[in-house]
Amino acid sequence: MNFLLEIGTEEIPHWMIPGALNQLAAMPLFGAAPQVDATPRRLVVRATGLPERTPDEVQVIKGPPVSAGDKAAAGFAKKQGVDLSAMTKVGDYYELRKNVPGRAVRDILAESLPTTILGLQWPKTMYWIGGKTGPRFIRPIRWIVALLDNVIIPFEIAGVKSDNITRGHRILGAPSVPVTFDNYETELRSNFVLLSAEERRGKIRIETAALGAKPDADLLETLTYITEFPAAIKGDFDPAYLELPAEVLTTVMRHHQKYFSVESAPGQLAPHFVAVMNTAGDPEGLVKKGNERVLRARFNDARFFWDVDQQRTLAQRVDDLAKVTFQAKLGSYLEKTKRVVDLVRELGGSEDAQRAALLAKCDLTTEMVKEFTDLQGVVGGLYAKLRNEPKETAQAIYEHYKPVSMEDSIPSTPDGQVVALADKLDTLVQCFRIGLVPTGSKDPFALRRAAQGVVKILVEAKLHYKLDDLVTGDLRGFLLDRIQYYFREVRGFKYDEVNAVLASGCGTLSDVEARLTALAAVRPTENFEPLAASFKRIRNILKQADFEPTQVLDQGLLEDGPEKALHAGFVQVSDAARTSTYQEALARIATLRPPVDTFFDKVLVNAKVERVRDNRLTLLHNLLTEFSTIADFSEIVTSGDQK
Repeated sequence: MNFLLEIGTEEIPHWMIPGALNQLAAMPLFGAAPQVDATPRRLVVRATGLPERTPDEVQVIKGPPVSAGDKAAAGFAKKQGVDLSAMTKVGDYYELRKNVPGRAVRDILAESLPTTILGLQWPKTMYWIGGKTGPRFIRPIRWIVALLDNVIIPFEIAGVKSDNITRGHRILGAPSVPVTFDNYETELRSNFVLLSAEERRGKIRIETAALGAKPDADLLETLTYITEFPAAIKGDFDPAYLELPAEVLTTVMRHHQKYFSVESAPGQLAPHFVAVMNTAGDPEGLVKKGNERVLRARFNDARFFWDVDQQRTLAQRVDDLAKVTFQAKLGSYLEKTKRVVDLVRELGGSEDAQRAALLAKCDLTTEMVKEFTDLQGVVGGLYAKLRNEPKETAQAIYEHYKPVSMEDSIPSTPDGQVVALADKLDTLVQCFRIGLVPTGSKDPFALRRAAQGVVKILVEAKLHYKLDDLVTGDLRGFLLDRIQYYFREVRGFKYDEVNAVLASGCGTLSDVEARLTALAAVRPTENFEPLAASFKRIRNILKQADFEPTQVLDQGLLEDGPEKALHAGFVQVSDAARTSTYQEALARIATLRPPVDTFFDKVLVNAKVERVRDNRLTLLHNLLTEFSTIADFSEIVTSGDQK
């Protein structure tokens, strides 16, 4: 049977739609695979192959223990609506086997869909009827289409009854459109609704590119989920506005008007923009003129703020930071600034870096940033450059919020890297100090993002700071989680490789990266994973023996043959590894596999003579300790672990 569900609503915020689709894609549909789609005004689930009825089942219900007697069994049977004779004794308990007939899938869906729909999790929800006792959803539900083989699945939510009637585009389409499972998408298209996000995305990409728009993946995604029938148009603005920095103009266009910018040459902004309408066309140019008028007003605001801000330098604004709150319990941005300057100095930052740390937050007091908050940092860098601050200082200010995500680049200069690192570390240290630790999905101060930025800077800038010199306690554990995430999810190393390297110590993150790279390169070689299995065996032997090294290896107690051969190989490899790269060292260590295998085949570790046994355990301990400085091989998952 074919299933169609459409939840029609007021416009849903674009950034919430993908999360809702992920939840709907996991919707149980009796073994059928849901296909999900969405526009700003509708969430859609379609599926084929649903059964007409669920199968009959035999339900086994465990009853009271036999020792409780027939009276207890009779009471249990009565609760189940059966006679005592229906009960059977299975082992020490009574048991009831009930035949549960299957049900019509339509009836089950009629009962479950209201709960499924209202059970969708959103960052925020609202009441739209019945006050606080009414249902909650992201936006008011205005219509519901629910069909199973084109027969309506009957249910109701907040007075809205399910039906076979959808709605077209708010302006261009019909307000009432009867649909079936087969013609649903075609009828929407006839009423100017492109149901497929991929189709809308492609239409926007092609049309904006044809008009010269600069590609912008994030803006493209936003426009995909705020339109039902997108169409691109090109507009113009006065070239005189190009006197303002491109960063200001593009921020106004992108973040405030959702326009694509246009370049006349790479890095050279042109006096044009590309907007995406939610309509079929603009034959009279009215939409174009309207967009140009709005953009002109926004540009005028930006020019006014720029001119006003030039009346004072960043240095003259430092004391104003005392009036800007960083966090209620942590004081003002002036206090934060002083801490960051001190930290930059402790980290060995240059005079230019310390100057950047002093001025980095001053643009928070400017009119430009108050109006266009996305420009914080960028505006500070532009103003610093305009007032002839050192080039290195201005660039560090400009980039000190970077990276804002794992996809973003780190600051491009050493000064910018140390300022960004100090700023993020201060936020983390101070928030953890007062107990503002992220829990679950709650992270109001974006501490996970700050920690990810710290990790990314330390690794990619190859900075020499050791993790233990930067953080301690719970914050260290928090950063370790981010380190693991970065190397696994961003860099693509296997989880057991990351565990193995971190188990051998963290040190600098550039060193962690080097060890991981070497481990991943050597792992596919013939001897490596078998040797890792042997190291795991060595660790288990030492653990079972509760062995604590209290003596130096006595070479005189080593037996001729496999034991002496293993020791000789160990000495040779360890000597060579000390002057080798990590990859060369790991490759040499892997060559120990044959003598290790022979040792375990031919030598009894748990010898009857105590001093011989302890000496062999010492040999194994030395082997494990010496070669676990690059990675703890016992953390590597081998084929034997997966059986």
